[in-house]
Amino acid sequence: MAIRSRRLRKKLRVDEFQELGFDVSWRFADSLSEDEIDAQVDRFIAEVIEPRELGFHGGGHRLWDGVIATQRLGKCTDEDRQAVVAFLESLNAQEVEVSALYDIWWG
Repeated sequence: MAIRSRRLRKKLRVDEFQELGFDVSWRFADSLSEDEIDAQVDRFIAEVIEPRELGFHGGGHRLWDGVIATQRLGKCTDEDRQAVVAFLESLNAQEVEVSALYDIWWG
């Protein structure tokens, strides 16, 4: 087996350059107003995503879904997944689901 150069590993996003992320989805209660939903999404970003140096790529209205990955080259952890679930459940979000960690470039 040939050994890949650092440059090639980086270009292919493998080995030390692999990036792990996870999918997330949830539903806001029908009783929430648009302003309440906006406030909860803002809290999610400010209290979970940014402090953990993650990025959320997605959107929604009542039903939200997207991908969570690190802001820099790196790997999300099971602790990141648990923090997302715990926060969304603390908001009384419904149908909270997160996937297993997967390679966001090759998974």
